[in-house]
Amino acid sequence: MSECLFCGMAEKKVPAQVVYEDETAFAIKDIHPQAPTHILVISRKHLGSLSACQDADVELLGRMQLIAAKVAAQLGASSFRVVTNNGRGAGQSVDHLHYHLLGGRPMQWPPG
Repeated sequence: MSECLFCGMAEKKVPAQVVYEDETAFAIKDIHPQAPTHILVISRKHLGSLSACQDADVELLGRMQLIAAKVAAQLGASSFRVVTNNGRGAGQSVDHLHYHLLGGRPMQWPPG
């Protein structure tokens, strides 16, 4: 996926402010933060969206959520929200599976 922004970051061809990485995923600071803590947890495997995931991706999905919790703890965010947008209508702007970790401010419900 040579045209995918997040694949480029995973391959270290595109610069990013990495705050965590392992063999399955990495986490970066969002360049347009919507909260004091706004981190993207990004799958190293290219999947276009959550809807593109299959049963074989269950371990990856669980790992990404654990990474979000681990990064939140490292950043001192005891209260946080983890969000994934699926499709343009939901606000997905990069066609590569990723979660938004948001914290550091009160969150409203419903979110929007």
